[in-house]
Amino acid sequence: MVLSRTIDGRARAGLDRGVSTDAALSLPDAVLRPASGNAFEATVEQLATAIRLGVLRDGELLPPERMLAEQLGVSRNTLREAIAALRDHGLITTRRGRGGGSVVTYAGPDLDPAAASARPIRVGPALLDVLDFRRIVEPGAAALAASRTLAADQRAWLLEAMAEVSSAPDDSAHRLADARLHLAIATVAGSPMLIESVTRAQAALGELLAAIPVLRTNIAHSNDQHEAVVRAILSGDTRTARAAMEEHCDATAALLRGLIG
Repeated sequence: MVLSRTIDGRARAGLDRGVSTDAALSLPDAVLRPASGNAFEATVEQLATAIRLGVLRDGELLPPERMLAEQLGVSRNTLREAIAALRDHGLITTRRGRGGGSVVTYAGPDLDPAAASARPIRVGPALLDVLDFRRIVEPGAAALAASRTLAADQRAWLLEAMAEVSSAPDDSAHRLADARLHLAIATVAGSPMLIESVTRAQAALGELLAAIPVLRTNIAHSNDQHEAVVRAILSGDTRTARAAMEEHCDATAALLRGLIG
């Protein structure tokens, strides 16, 4: 399957140069939203989820404190307390002085096979609910994305996100890149409620996937499925985009049901 035949030259040129697109830079803006309920706990949850899904990447500075507090709808004191909690948990470090700031220090989940097999996980209705929720939400996101008229930077972003998954240097990086691709698809679909739902689905899915070993054959199949989804989105084929994402969700669900129980 040669995806480059379906895209415009400008998008492919941007990908080949390794240029970060404007659309890619908007992912934190799309995922992080005003906190509701208990401000401190909600802020910790949002930032930690964004880090664990690769929205805020390892080695990156968090946005400036004033901007981040405004985006999350919390006071700067609440934001500082949340950052301190993340720092205590090892997800970020903070440098003081000129040029300092809070830096993400999370390169992906522990995917050691022995650790995965020993990690306890609750099975039953909760597992089925995660898989059912994802199968409803993510195919809908893919279909909606395919219905949109995407700008050149959005098209390039999807290609770049897909390439990052297939070229990830290790299993942990692959899991983060995989989540970023799914969030990129939801973001170009243009629905804030849908972005929030896909974020929830990916966060729950990540916990389940961390409980099983990484399988090379599954990764190869997953990469092919990603290409089918992205190709359909870029072609504007809503029916195929939905069906390809359903197939992808079903394959992951089958793996989880088989290995977790």
